[in-house]
Amino acid sequence: MLLKSYSISFVGLLLVTSSAWAGTSALEGVVKDPTGQPVKGADVRIEATNGRNFSRIVKTDATGHYTSDGLAVGIYKVTLVVNGAVKASILNAYTQSGKPTQLNFELTPKTNFVKTHKVWISPPTGTLIGGGQWVDVDDNGNIVNNNGVSSVERSGAIQTNMLTARPKSPGGQ
Repeated sequence: MLLKSYSISFVGLLLVTSSAWAGTSALEGVVKDPTGQPVKGADVRIEATNGRNFSRIVKTDATGHYTSDGLAVGIYKVTLVVNGAVKASILNAYTQSGKPTQLNFELTPKTNFVKTHKVWISPPTGTLIGGGQWVDVDDNGNIVNNNGVSSVERSGAIQTNMLTARPKSPGGQ
């Protein structure tokens, strides 16, 4: 009977020790706006991804810093919410035992996308035989470069041809 009590006590001690060995982890970082200034009062949502029903929201302080400690070691989804709008999300944030995981958010300026169309520009000779090229133009007829930005530099010949050019499909004649 005494041996059985010692065995149960040993197993209990082993379980307590193993859970302490696993330890806890933390997520921390800094949130900055597009100008590099800290974002105060942003919400950082932390949700478990392993099927556990765990979520926590922490706020950034005046320096844009946030921290969430006491997390179980695992994988988390971390979402940044500023003024009620989701600005960024990290789906697989891994945490380690006894060591905080650093997750910084640096917001970038909003990118404006330009809707473009392909237009055939005939060669300066005025014929459709050889030499012409396909270019991307926006809705106003301005040539757009490969990055989707309207090009400021245009030659007079291309501008004249663009006014008389008819859109064709890239595979058509």
